[in-house]
Amino acid sequence: MIRLTELKLPLDHPDDALPALIAKTLGIALGDLASHSIYKRSYDARKQKLLLVYIADVALASAEIEARLLGQFEGNPHIRPTPDQHYYPMAHVDAAPAIRPVVVGFGPCGIFAALLLAQMGFKPIVLERGKKVRERTKDTWGLWRKKVLNPESNVQFGEGGAGTFSDGKLWSQIKDPRHLGRKVMLEFVKAGAPDEILLVSKPHIGTFKLVKVVENMREQIIALGGEVRFEQRVSDVLIEDGQIRGLTVQNLQDNTRYELRADHVVLALGHSSRDTVTMLHERGVYMEAKPFSVGFRIEHPQGLIDRARLGQHAGHPLLGAADYKLVHHAETGAGRGRSVYSFCMCPGGTVVAATSEAGRVVTNGMSQYSRNERNANAGIVVGITPADYPGGPLAGIEFQRRLESHAYTLGGSNYEAPGQLVGDFVAGKPSTQLGNVEPSYKPGVLMTDLASALPDYAIAAMREAIPVFGKKIRGFDMHDAVLTGVETRTSSPIRMTRGDDFQSLNVKGLYPAGEGASYAGGILSAGVDGIEVAEAVARSITDKV
Repeated sequence: MIRLTELKLPLDHPDDALPALIAKTLGIALGDLASHSIYKRSYDARKQKLLLVYIADVALASAEIEARLLGQFEGNPHIRPTPDQHYYPMAHVDAAPAIRPVVVGFGPCGIFAALLLAQMGFKPIVLERGKKVRERTKDTWGLWRKKVLNPESNVQFGEGGAGTFSDGKLWSQIKDPRHLGRKVMLEFVKAGAPDEILLVSKPHIGTFKLVKVVENMREQIIALGGEVRFEQRVSDVLIEDGQIRGLTVQNLQDNTRYELRADHVVLALGHSSRDTVTMLHERGVYMEAKPFSVGFRIEHPQGLIDRARLGQHAGHPLLGAADYKLVHHAETGAGRGRSVYSFCMCPGGTVVAATSEAGRVVTNGMSQYSRNERNANAGIVVGITPADYPGGPLAGIEFQRRLESHAYTLGGSNYEAPGQLVGDFVAGKPSTQLGNVEPSYKPGVLMTDLASALPDYAIAAMREAIPVFGKKIRGFDMHDAVLTGVETRTSSPIRMTRGDDFQSLNVKGLYPAGEGASYAGGILSAGVDGIEVAEAVARSITDKV
């Protein structure tokens, strides 16, 4: 087959327009085209006339025609052989090892690490500190509706990880020469995700659909001989001569502890398992501080974003709710040299309470598959580095905690979030009441002055950036848009550095993985990392069999 890219057609083109364009592009008659399938569909809104952009895979009427065309267009970046995107397992064993591999954490990375190990016959044991996804959903709503936090079952902890309560974005900018992202997407579809995610350029699932997908993937792991244990928190590790030998596990259901022998442990902790990270640091596992970002959530009417981004095509069912991506490098004042950018943009979504620790406020964004809520929201965040929080590998965690604790106080010390109108924030004066934009954050928003919620350099950089963003997206700096604080968990503040074999630099058999170890930045990249780590575990085990 041949893959064609950059095939552009008007938004409401007839069904026969794409095969006709394919034939014209290749210089062949329609009769020479046996079939075609759409690999990806996106849109180009940079000009007044919006165009759909297709990537298509084409089968020709004969092998001879295909060979001739590939020779004719050799060197053309938009006409190439269709790549082989099938996943080929690197190992399979008929019997699991006596000491089974362990996966700690059951977010996207842990799910795919466990799934791949199960598919290869290794029958992994999964330890997840939180609850099953439906029980976890009830606990999460307990914070949102009743201001009651369960520190072990919330937006951060539980089956599906933090990605379950998000927009469910399934795209990434990682290099993926083996097409492992396609494997991730196909597994999601197999587990019940919409087929459309294989087609659109920026696929997403949404929270409600992710719940069932996650459950189905868990059942597949179990059916393949794996074991998934919920409410099991790893409280200690046994390391002998630089090799992991076991885990101490606290059963949170009855508060008992037990020892689990383990020679291969995947650490898919997520970016909020601060107690576990602290324990690993105390046990000498190598880690280092890394840059991350802090900021606020910003909310606008979704219709404003749609009109600014899509113009006359706003509301078209094929396009859905519009998103955006913004960046500005501050040039003046205390924020000079800082990058300010939009993060985790959620079209037609809500701002959610995402803390996992008592007495702290953390914001995040999520959307359902339909993306039909009234507001658009995104993080507007400022990049910081370890130079901003000196003190060793764990200093970034303490930096986050200070901001989150102060946000809790600013919001009234009841898990409401502190908020401010964008116009007041830029002008440097407190907000006392809402305007035309109603914030979506639950349990609620207390209008105040956010100037003390972040370091001075971050506030200065954001005050410079927001008017600039208003020139890129008309209305972005509208006075009544709402800022809600604080967004602190954009990524892990530590990196558990690993070698080429995916193992910890100083503890063999320990495989730091996913967002918590700073090797992923979203659902798709975390899933890909889980696959690669599972393969590394399989190589290590089979080399020793």
